[in-house]
Amino acid sequence: MFKNKFMKVAGFLLFGGVIAACNNQSTKDQQEADANTIRLITLDPGHFHAALVQKSMYPNVDSTVHVYAPNDGKDLQAHLSLIDGFNTRATDPTHWKEEVYTGDDYVQKMIEEKKGNVVVLAGDNQRKIDYITQSIDAGFNVLADKPVVIDVAGFQKLEKAFAKAKEKNVLLYDIMTERFEVTTALQKEFSQVKALFGELQKGTTAEPAITKESVHHFFKEVAGKPLTRPSWFFDVTKQGEGIVDVTSHLVDLVQWEGFPEQIIDYRKDIDVLAAKRWPTWLTAAQFKKATEEDFPENLKANINDKGELGVYANGEINYTIKGVHARIIVKWNFEPPKGTGDTHYSIMRGTHANLIIKQGQEQGYKPVLYVEAINSADRNFEETLKQAITEVTTKYKGIGIEKLKPGFYQITIPEELKTVHEQHFGQVTQNYLSYLTKKQLPDWEVPNMLAKYYTTTKALELAKQEK
Repeated sequence: MFKNKFMKVAGFLLFGGVIAACNNQSTKDQQEADANTIRLITLDPGHFHAALVQKSMYPNVDSTVHVYAPNDGKDLQAHLSLIDGFNTRATDPTHWKEEVYTGDDYVQKMIEEKKGNVVVLAGDNQRKIDYITQSIDAGFNVLADKPVVIDVAGFQKLEKAFAKAKEKNVLLYDIMTERFEVTTALQKEFSQVKALFGELQKGTTAEPAITKESVHHFFKEVAGKPLTRPSWFFDVTKQGEGIVDVTSHLVDLVQWEGFPEQIIDYRKDIDVLAAKRWPTWLTAAQFKKATEEDFPENLKANINDKGELGVYANGEINYTIKGVHARIIVKWNFEPPKGTGDTHYSIMRGTHANLIIKQGQEQGYKPVLYVEAINSADRNFEETLKQAITEVTTKYKGIGIEKLKPGFYQITIPEELKTVHEQHFGQVTQNYLSYLTKKQLPDWEVPNMLAKYYTTTKALELAKQEK
């Protein structure tokens, strides 16, 4: 009897141990699952790009997003309205749940509560670098809209932020959507086919090896609705001048296409040769159409005798990168012609061919990639191009060529490969999530982000010295 009793107790203990072990394993599995789950925090959303990160859902990303903002104002409401639009759309709706906190202590509250592990930033660019610093110091990863910094002082803080991120083992990354525009991606791919493109030329100041020019508009539609911009968007002390804002995309593309996966050291590889800036003038009616507000008091010093507001939204940078001449131009108009939108022009000059992107009236205001032979009489060029198509089509299926004239061809691209600006935010976010899983960025990304923002902020400093 004693033996049976002992066996029952032993069995009970063994059974209990198995349950405990299972519970411990279950707890461990849950902890690992929790550790691998991405929980987003949106800090002070002031730009619609913050919402576009959430235009789609992602695996391993918690559907609850915690939002911290200084007040329950127009910027926050515009952000929440866009998220609600994604949640309620008829096709492929999202299911985000926004938990909002507002108050003067919103940053401290975010740090204290630590309800997420990735801080998403898109808004006042003057504050952005301080938000980044505070977030990284508290151990958060950061996904930030461009531009991350808007002046030399901000760049100096950025260097320290990357050093701190390395120390804290967190990832700071900026949102470079233009890498996912298909003609840009193909321009890069063809430039790597040496038989077709040859080597990237060195170029000159008068005829750079790489030129990129973009035209943007203050009033446009986003997600099918007219975009209402905050009045501070027109305050360059907060938004940043055009030469440090949109140009960050163009400088990034020069690096990404011209020197793929190469580390760029701004201290020795970048030389800003010349830069200039000029304003776009807006009437009171245009400003109200874009913001639904009158000119605010803090911008009245920038109004001319005609009652127009001057915004330093335009800029040009001429520089060399690893000895290659590049030119960047950005322009802002008020509103695009009906049926059009933002435009982009780009050329990469090779020793065998030029790769050109145009997006004007002739192209129906849609980006189109052309290949131009340096020697239009080269009878073998078309065959070389066809071989390049075969090589590139393994990655971009369905592309082809159309001969427009001797030595000049259009790359034809199937519709399924074409995406729009709003979709690119999801693609950038997916990339960033893969880096978070690996817990590291490619080794060239951080030095090249520094090189990019050194170029833009140095150019602004130089442009301000010009009359």
